[in-house]
Amino acid sequence: MKLNIKNLFCAVLFCAVTIHAQPSSTVNGLAVEVLPPKIVVQKAVVQLKMRNNLSEAVQSARAVCFLLDEQGKMVGQSTKWVVGQNHTVLEPKGEATFNFVITGPQPFTTTNLTAKVSFCRVVLDGGKLADAARDVRIESK
Repeated sequence: MKLNIKNLFCAVLFCAVTIHAQPSSTVNGLAVEVLPPKIVVQKAVVQLKMRNNLSEAVQSARAVCFLLDEQGKMVGQSTKWVVGQNHTVLEPKGEATFNFVITGPQPFTTTNLTAKVSFCRVVLDGGKLADAARDVRIESK
């Protein structure tokens, strides 16, 4: 995996919405809890726990996960469909988990890594697009 400014630009271009953390207990939307990364040599696993507090089912959702070191330097990133794989739908009041697996080009030199997640596309029933800035709330643990 080659990390360069072009990859970062593409990720930001497609996922330009920055989501601010809010407690999931007060969310009227898609509540997402981001757990700390688990590091094993040159792989990091970042688990997302999602709960749909919307009145409509979420047909699909796409997110980007950035892995940052203690200086804030990006050491890895991944963009995935976190809902909608294998024709799965996140029903209202439904819960789901997704694991981002980020592989580094070499073993991570530190285990003190932070994950930042941003949603760029959320598709509801009937193909209607949700407003990711308003309808998705992310809480980091």
